[in-house]
Amino acid sequence: MSKKKYLKDKWLYLVIGVCIYFVILLILLAFKVNIQATISISLIYFIGIFLILTVEYVRKAAFYSDFKKKLEALDQKYLIVEMLEDPNFLEGKILVDSLYEIDKSMIEKINEYKMQTHDFREYVELWIHEVKLPVSSLTLMVHNHKGEQNKKLLEQLSRLDKYLEQILYYVRSENAEKDYLIKRVNLAKVISNVALKNKDILLEKNIDFIVSDVNVVVQTDSKWLEFMVNQIIDNSIKYSKNKNAYIKIVAKEEKDRVGLIIYDNGIGISKSDLPRVFDKTFTGINGRSLSSKSTGMGLYLCRELCNKLGHKIQIVSQEGEYTKVTIFIYKNNFYHLEDD
Repeated sequence: MSKKKYLKDKWLYLVIGVCIYFVILLILLAFKVNIQATISISLIYFIGIFLILTVEYVRKAAFYSDFKKKLEALDQKYLIVEMLEDPNFLEGKILVDSLYEIDKSMIEKINEYKMQTHDFREYVELWIHEVKLPVSSLTLMVHNHKGEQNKKLLEQLSRLDKYLEQILYYVRSENAEKDYLIKRVNLAKVISNVALKNKDILLEKNIDFIVSDVNVVVQTDSKWLEFMVNQIIDNSIKYSKNKNAYIKIVAKEEKDRVGLIIYDNGIGISKSDLPRVFDKTFTGINGRSLSSKSTGMGLYLCRELCNKLGHKIQIVSQEGEYTKVTIFIYKNNFYHLEDD
């Protein structure tokens, strides 16, 4: 708070003070008070006003300067009330008490929204699990009645199941730290589960599924990793070529990490789209050109879950040639983990 702004704010008080001084001066002249007494009273009056303004400025300037510095230093501005010392002037006390009440009201409202969101999240999870049961039953029924039409039904049921799973993991991703459990996991087991889940569509589209050197143990959550690999494989299938298509998975162990590489010789990703493939709901040119539109959520969820797990995901591609996605799983000997 600058002195200039402070005095500008007090202009009305200064005007009133000057007017009062002239009234006092007129009274002194009316009573014919000698000049020395008049000058003395005038000096005492102006010194008094000066001292009052100075003391008030010092008190307020110290408080507001401290307030501003602490506010600028905080990332979460609403915590400012916890950082302030009790002010020694009335306006400061009113400000701090008001901020406290505002924060209290905000926290209560946020907690209310959290409860509503939590209830909705639980309902969605329950609903998804309920819907997945009839989908699984229908899939078994279609498997038991082979035929050309049933193959198409099976493909649509598989897509529906993947979309339901995507919704489930999206809902859980907001609180992923409460849902995952880090264990020693063999990548071969994860890849085997993913291959089994996609075997029908891989056979239908005549895509070679090549796996090598994946018998590596890493520290991760098998459920989350399986979901991520499945999302990447789903993209590889979706954007595969019509002839000689293949998906190759290999694990490369380095000193401080293991890279799980998923490579396909599909249609690739355009150079302009590549920097945005992990953005939420981004579909790109290829996604918009599909007969069944892409949601743009798969790779976004992969990145979010990798961040939660302490992994890293990287993608390189050449349009019309290939796409290579690598999940880097870092080694950590700090935890004594059980095998999955």
